[in-house]
Amino acid sequence: MLDQTNNNSIQYQQEIKKATDSIGLIILGKPEKIKLAICCLLAKGHCLIEDLPGVGKTTLSQTIAKVFGLEFNRIQFTSDLLPADILGVSIFDSKQQQFRFHPGPVFTHFVLADEINRATPKTQSALLEAMEERQVTVEGETRLLEQPFFVIGTQNPLDQSGTFPLPESQLDRFMMKLELGYPDKQAERALLSGSDRRELLKNMKPQSSVEQLCQIQQFVENIHISEPLLDYVQDLISATRNPAVFIYGLSPRAGLAVIRAAKSWALINGRDYVEPGDVKAIFEAVSSHRLTPSNQQGQSSSVLIQQLLDSVPIP
Repeated sequence: MLDQTNNNSIQYQQEIKKATDSIGLIILGKPEKIKLAICCLLAKGHCLIEDLPGVGKTTLSQTIAKVFGLEFNRIQFTSDLLPADILGVSIFDSKQQQFRFHPGPVFTHFVLADEINRATPKTQSALLEAMEERQVTVEGETRLLEQPFFVIGTQNPLDQSGTFPLPESQLDRFMMKLELGYPDKQAERALLSGSDRRELLKNMKPQSSVEQLCQIQQFVENIHISEPLLDYVQDLISATRNPAVFIYGLSPRAGLAVIRAAKSWALINGRDYVEPGDVKAIFEAVSSHRLTPSNQQGQSSSVLIQQLLDSVPIP
């Protein structure tokens, strides 16, 4: 059984590497961000990407969907978007003399909620049940969503006009929050002088399938994490619950997200067990959008999280 587990771990790690390398041909100079996004997908989470327009948020989403062979729908969030535009609506069929449900774009494997903070809070909340329970309830009837189901939400910085801040309940549905940032000089030069990334994306072949992805996600759940490492995760979570540092600490749900993401990161790096470095690698991405610094600190959440990681002893 142990040999079979090791063989599966090696096989899945090779598949993940092929997918990561393929995405890296489109999204240049961002290997760590690509790995974190894939980590989130394999851990059955959802990912929020906040950055300026034009740095590759949408292209990254389309590339991940293409590489893993996932059915992809993009929802452009605007101030006049309604919940029914996302979930679907029942329309009366005069021939059948009954109402028929027309599924919305959320009924797919991969949803890109583009510029999610440009929609009103009512429309933003339409995704809550879908993201947490992988189902939607419309007009009293509950309908299951596709498996796997993955949401990438993109948003512009809140200081830009026409944006509505995501409420805490919505933010907590996202396992990770990433910022792509500007490409480095070498990567930007390759973008400027190379082929159109959209043309490259059109010609890209899937490196995996829906069935393979589901198998990998299932394998991630069985990655081993030791008792001392669980103690370490608890210590990190407890350290965030200091009102002198953060207004609110991490919730138990956030702790579960840390563990799932750490397991996924371990598999990406070719292991079937979690190391302390796996927890440290994903901790900021999982916690930064859930933590608000207290006014006493005058430092960013990123700096405070790094200080926290440095101060909590590793088992």
